[in-house]
Amino acid sequence: MGDEDAKEDVASTIPLRKKHSVTTMFDANGNIVQWYIDVCLGNGADTDIPYLDDLDIILLPSGEIIQKDADEFEEAFLNGIIDKSLYDSAWDEVNILTNLISNKSFELINLSHCHKEFLVNELK
Repeated sequence: MGDEDAKEDVASTIPLRKKHSVTTMFDANGNIVQWYIDVCLGNGADTDIPYLDDLDIILLPSGEIIQKDADEFEEAFLNGIIDKSLYDSAWDEVNILTNLISNKSFELINLSHCHKEFLVNELK
């Protein structure tokens, strides 16, 4: 990643009307560097541009799961920026996704290589 000639590819999956999306990062050799999972209030499109509001999970190829932005999310709840129902909904989604990841049954993770191949072929 410090190498100026290194190239990374990114493939994102943003399922409409779901509370999560997945961005897969690949190194120059096509190996997965990490999956970045956004847990959000909802996904949608505004004039065909996808958007999401989020709390994040990072999954490394080793299986390590890292939760990101939890402190900021907690602070937003304590300061009344988000309400209890949104707070609970986001943490419920984090727990569901973490369990699916741990059980190797989170379908979007399993489809990462297929999505990358599709994008590579589309861009040829």
